[in-house]
Amino acid sequence: MLSFLFPRKCILCRSLLSNKETDLCHNCRKNVETYSHSKRTIPFVAQSTAIWYYKGDVRKSIQRFKFHNARSYADAYGRFLAMKLQEEMWEDVDIITWTPISFIRRIVRGYDQSKLLAQATAKELGTTPVATLKKVRHTPPQSSISEAAARRANVLGAYKVRNPDVVSGKRILLLDDVVTTGSTVSECAKTLLTAGAKEVRLATIATTSYDKKSR
Repeated sequence: MLSFLFPRKCILCRSLLSNKETDLCHNCRKNVETYSHSKRTIPFVAQSTAIWYYKGDVRKSIQRFKFHNARSYADAYGRFLAMKLQEEMWEDVDIITWTPISFIRRIVRGYDQSKLLAQATAKELGTTPVATLKKVRHTPPQSSISEAAARRANVLGAYKVRNPDVVSGKRILLLDDVVTTGSTVSECAKTLLTAGAKEVRLATIATTSYDKKSR
């Protein structure tokens, strides 16, 4: 009855899944472009990776997750992100954490999507995420700002480390839903490093394509 009332759908294209399919339909598994290492660098981030590129059905999926209460997607994203991290041998990190949203945005939205992602990913990796950062200044959404310089200014000083002793000397894996210009994650990484973290790495569901010309 539950399957009839709430049929399982692909988290990307929303097509109905067969009994043999999980999270993604066959077409998306075959055709959605997975992220491959590029020469992209993000200030203060030692390494970065993602599952997919932020476009097409991937972009629509993340927007549903982020803005339209599709919080159930977190488990599926967590499974894919954990597999990505295991493939790239990132098991030597000491702490898994996330980029937090402001208290006001959490009240309005009802949840912090990056926290849900961190919890799901850490569970797959057999650990527990740690809240290392808090957002101390409510800012306009980065998606509403087009210029990269304006995005950097928007998040400048917006984050604070909860307890410097927790991050001191640690290799930290920072999780976020999507990276476009990298301003938010760069500010978070800088904040963690300033508090004494040894290294900050980054993993996201998706990232925009990047080359020197676009930079």
